[in-house]
Amino acid sequence: MNAGAGPLEPLEPIPETSEAERMVADELPIGSTVERAERVRDSVPLWFHTFALAPGIYTPGIARDHGYRLPVMTADRFAGRSVLDIGAFDGFYSFLAEARQARRVVAVDNEQYIDWVRARFGVTLAGSAGFRAIADLLASQVQYQRMDALDVRELGERFDVVLCFGVLHRVTDPITLLRTLADVLASGGEVVVETYGSHLPAGVPAIEVHQPGAVNSRDDFFYWGFPAEGLRRLARSVGLGEVTVIDERDVDGHPRILATLRAAR
Repeated sequence: MNAGAGPLEPLEPIPETSEAERMVADELPIGSTVERAERVRDSVPLWFHTFALAPGIYTPGIARDHGYRLPVMTADRFAGRSVLDIGAFDGFYSFLAEARQARRVVAVDNEQYIDWVRARFGVTLAGSAGFRAIADLLASQVQYQRMDALDVRELGERFDVVLCFGVLHRVTDPITLLRTLADVLASGGEVVVETYGSHLPAGVPAIEVHQPGAVNSRDDFFYWGFPAEGLRRLARSVGLGEVTVIDERDVDGHPRILATLRAAR
């Protein structure tokens, strides 16, 4: 950068945090002091997740309408169980699982979002900055690993619950990812998937293919859209034959699908 040059302008406006996201954040009230909350909020140049740092003080998360994921984030799903959260980003769901009494939580992210944030908003973001800031506030025991989701077998352990939120449509080989996650499930475990859905007719055994930038401008990591039957068939191909679709809806104008995948009994 030349001397005296101003800061890099974002390529698109950073979205405002929605009231719906603040309501989701209230599921994990951190209760910090105002001074510390403001310092943490301002220490990260872009937040993906919204956190309730202190009464009335939230991180300005850009994610939209995560509230429809909350039905799968119940205490009875996590209490006493081990959890793997892939594509954790700032870690909201990792920390929420911990708060809901998971006995162990491992958060994994390959930090590809650094390129995504720079391309879309012109912001240079340090990997795991938001995660580590929140982990420090919470004195959290969640273990963070900078790792690709396809490498989680290297962790050498099995998990009762695998959270796969917002990831499946961003990998070039979704079958390989699902097979990898199936391989790290404990007996009786489940993969909870939230991903980009489809407006294809119900029952169509297909997946949609999206061109780079077609869904979000300057987002080249958005490949697939999954109708329910397409997701069921992918899951069956890796032995996760018990598929329960929890919800399908449009979120901020885009189709989404939420489901649990288990090995067929």
